[in-house]
Amino acid sequence: MSVPYRPEPGSIPTNPGVYRFRDGRGRVIYVGKAKSLRARLSSYFQDVANLHPRTATMVHTAASVEWTVVNTEVEALQLEYSWIKEFDPRFNVKYRDDKSYPWLAVTVGEEYPRVMVGRGAKRKGTRYFGPYSHAWAIRETVDILLRVFPMRSCSSGVFKRSSQVGRPCLLGYIDKCSAPCVGRVSAEEHRAIVDDFCDFMGGRTQAFLRRIEQEMLAASDALEFERAARLRDDLGAMHRALEKQAVVLGDGADADVIALAEDPLEVAVQVFYVRGGRIRGQRGWVADRVEEGETAELVEHFLLQLYASESDSIPREVLVPALPPDAETLEALLSDLRGAKVSIRVPQRGDKRTLQETVAQNAQQALALHKTKRASDLTTRSKALEEIQEALELDEAPLRIECYDISNLQGTEVVASMVVFEDGLARKSEYRRFVIKGVDGQNDVASMHEVITRRFRRLLDEQARSATVEGESGPMLVDPETGRPRKFAYVPGLVVVDGGPPQVAAAQRALDELGIDDVPVCGLAKRLEEVWVPGEEDPVILPRTSEGLYLLQRIRDEAHRFAIGHHRSRRSKTMVESALDDVPGLGEVRRKTLLKHFGSLKKLREASVEELVLVPGIGERTALAIKDAVATASATRKTVSVNTATGEIEES
Repeated sequence: MSVPYRPEPGSIPTNPGVYRFRDGRGRVIYVGKAKSLRARLSSYFQDVANLHPRTATMVHTAASVEWTVVNTEVEALQLEYSWIKEFDPRFNVKYRDDKSYPWLAVTVGEEYPRVMVGRGAKRKGTRYFGPYSHAWAIRETVDILLRVFPMRSCSSGVFKRSSQVGRPCLLGYIDKCSAPCVGRVSAEEHRAIVDDFCDFMGGRTQAFLRRIEQEMLAASDALEFERAARLRDDLGAMHRALEKQAVVLGDGADADVIALAEDPLEVAVQVFYVRGGRIRGQRGWVADRVEEGETAELVEHFLLQLYASESDSIPREVLVPALPPDAETLEALLSDLRGAKVSIRVPQRGDKRTLQETVAQNAQQALALHKTKRASDLTTRSKALEEIQEALELDEAPLRIECYDISNLQGTEVVASMVVFEDGLARKSEYRRFVIKGVDGQNDVASMHEVITRRFRRLLDEQARSATVEGESGPMLVDPETGRPRKFAYVPGLVVVDGGPPQVAAAQRALDELGIDDVPVCGLAKRLEEVWVPGEEDPVILPRTSEGLYLLQRIRDEAHRFAIGHHRSRRSKTMVESALDDVPGLGEVRRKTLLKHFGSLKKLREASVEELVLVPGIGERTALAIKDAVATASATRKTVSVNTATGEIEES
């Protein structure tokens, strides 16, 4: 690929280092690191056909590239993070909090440290615990522990006023504050209470429990029953605080458990903070996938952003779904920041594996919730439709979009789905299913041609015998006698097919053969999320942050889901019906009578012999044979799954 700013190959060093791409205005748009700068940078300037579309877009957007040589790969990691934080490049993944999480904060930098609930960016001179899901959970925990660790929790104004009047606040009177404001304890004594509180919140709980218990027993032996009762209550308070944090790792480990949920456009990350074997907090992020990278690369970028500026929060162990490309280098960097050994690994079994599966479920739910909120926003939907209109050069925004997908299993039971989105929202009452009958074998192109032909031939037939009125989403066909919309009542503003140029060409050919020239067509290819239009050699590349691309992807995925569901139901029905073929004395008429009587295959499977006998023409012997045949078919049914890489249905 020829770009004017491409460096001479011999001018690029082979040392490890960090590089920056800048645009025409000098802004840094991408930062990366490499073991060998020459090998890595040369890969950006190869044939554009071999580059990932996101990478190609970045290279064409850039106007210059520069690099800095470092001595070690650890230094490269540190410099990469520093530059990403400084320049905020648009083509690097940027993880942002999916919501505002509260922290338990202790202002250890003050003379009389204060415990409080905080949100937002962390401040120097403050120690943080958490984050927690809810602020009330922190306040409840602090309220319990203040009777054991009576440290200051009042604001600066309250503290100063109490000092001036010589009287403590209410917490000082009820022994939930040691009242350093009026000199009940010295700064050193108050600092000792704060240190004990921080140690307890940091996970070192057993030592305090043993110490309080020993002091309680000693006070009881010395006949100091009031003090023993107070220590007993303190012990109970600590146990109540610990009960709110379930033990998840029996070995009492300190670990951050990380999981990702991904799709081609976005990634959601969840972290559970485990200290002393107990979950101390949880936090989530989402990010747009604006750069090329698999799960391992995403993990590396996330760990850098999470820990590089928070060395005091790095645990002994980091559990991840996939090891970063250079895990040893990243371990060395984190160990250097922490001042002690840090291990990065993928849990394979036991409690840690179970916990990471739980974290992964939270990540999936967070991604789904994020997408739901994004899809439900009217402004976002309007922007998406406008971007699609502009990218495809349509005369108007496609208020009604129909998407078609083909599903089959090794060329058998070929089906198609049609899903409808109106104004950016699913219109499930308009969904349709098709059984492909005129195509032999696994031929998605011919199947797409057939389903588009059938759908729009039906539209032409209804146009010939219907009245046309103006509906909310455009021209609508209604029955002239009842005034109700026909089954295929609306003319779509855009037809989307699941696939690339062959499927798009088949759909366009079907419309041309029917004489329809006012319905635009495009295709969305799965692997690279490219948008194809008829007759064009190159795809339309929408930015990875585009709301229009996000909407097209969501429509395509919904069509795929709907097609797979139809395919599975037909396959199950076919297996049961074929099993009934072997039942003696059960012909085609009685098979149809059975299915009609029970209404569904599920009810037929669940029917008892006595219920089967109630069907006209079915005796007890035939009923037993039917029951055995249906049970055998259900037991031998193979598992059907979807290959997420290819989108095809697979059998195992």
